Amino acid sequence: MGEESHEHGINRRSFVTGVIGVLGGIISAIVGLPAIGYLISPALKRESADEWVPLGWVDDIPEGEPTLFSFTRTKQVGWERTAFSYGVYVVRKADGELDVFSNVCTHVGCRVSWDEDIAEYVCPCHDGHFARDGAIISGPVPRPLDQYEYRVEEDGRLMIHLQEG
Repeated sequence: MGEESHEHGINRRSFVTGVIGVLGGIISAIVGLPAIGYLISPALKRESADEWVPLGWVDDIPEGEPTLFSFTRTKQVGWERTAFSYGVYVVRKADGELDVFSNVCTHVGCRVSWDEDIAEYVCPCHDGHFARDGAIISGPVPRPLDQYEYRVEEDGRLMIHLQEG
């Protein structure tokens, strides 16, 4: 007669423990899932580096003289932000058309500069030489200077199409 009879069912302690466990799981999901999303979202974002960049006014570019424009763009990959510097040479021709060249040598990526004395773009790394129109003159360069697509806005502002792969 010392034995107590237990019914097959749930007692008060088990019920409270179960309810607390379920509520704790719901609260953890409500707080935890957005927190996890916040932490991993930068790694999942794709940033497009396809944009039109303003360089300046076409009327300010001297005719026939390569003019260097420099600008910086910031790119974020995951949690890391990196600033990239760009250089662009613009040549305004007599007919009003423009040549817009990257100042990066096509050989190993050094920066070319315009040498007025010899009227050529010169790469200091491996002595590559390019003509005013970007064509190869000499050196180990595999192709002419890369050109940017451009447009002139109605107000006379020069825009280049900056596109990265």
